[in-house]
Amino acid sequence: MRPSADRVREALFARLGELERARVLDLFAGSGALGIEALSRGAREAAFVERSTRVLAVLRANLEALELTPLARVLAGEASAVVRRLARAGAAFDVVLLDPPYASPDAVRALRALVDSGILAPGARVVLETSRRSELPEVPGLVRIDERRYGDTLVLRFAPAGERAQDGEIEGSEEP
Repeated sequence: MRPSADRVREALFARLGELERARVLDLFAGSGALGIEALSRGAREAAFVERSTRVLAVLRANLEALELTPLARVLAGEASAVVRRLARAGAAFDVVLLDPPYASPDAVRALRALVDSGILAPGARVVLETSRRSELPEVPGLVRIDERRYGDTLVLRFAPAGERAQDGEIEGSEEP
């Protein structure tokens, strides 16, 4: 489990903007830090996906301790498989947060599953936290809106193809 650094998490949510009433999907949830942060910022519900049974226990305990269980749905399994399950159930999400293990091919598989599944609501925002050393190919169906670097961490923001983000163009910056 590699929790997001507080600084990176704060910057990620500052870039996301308003989350009031958003339906959030936290893939590779770990302890639930990203989804919990989204709930604390007004998201109406969050689905947390994690495959490690040991980590799932920590996630559930965190949600219980923060009294967020009524707003949360915890799903066990590999991210892409759970995305397909959610699609069959008719789920749709406004915000998807991905923080997979660095140096793992899981990020690209999950992004492709998101596009193929149709679970991205109109105007959805997808945010991926990864290593700045990772090679991330283009994912058909998603447009990279911006990216920010924080030390070894790269935060990428995507929108479904054919939709423009609020700020429009691809941006990039180097943070100290």
